[in-house]
Amino acid sequence: MKTITENKIQQEIVMYYRNTYCLKHHTPRNIIFSVPNDSKNAVEQMRKVATGLYAGVSDLIMIHFGKVYFIEVKTDTGRQSPKQIEFQQIVQNQGFEYHVVKNLEDFRNIITIM
Repeated sequence: MKTITENKIQQEIVMYYRNTYCLKHHTPRNIIFSVPNDSKNAVEQMRKVATGLYAGVSDLIMIHFGKVYFIEVKTDTGRQSPKQIEFQQIVQNQGFEYHVVKNLEDFRNIITIM
């Protein structure tokens, strides 16, 4: 059985969301975007940190009908790192929703209850 990667899951989520909620004719026009937090080398990583990269930030941030949501994408066997758990706690302490999703269906289920 072929294992699906986090990147593939994230691509499916972004494509679905953008086609369903982010087109010019959607009112309001929502938005979803990724936070690229991996680097090719240490110099690039240091530059990103110096310009605001925050360790543990969620993979996706979504503005959905006036609210902000933080979405972390994991495979079926993936686990949050300690920095990701810390970021989740900070976000939730501020009153925002944070979700860990393992596939498009998990994400769609979250959207329907929002």
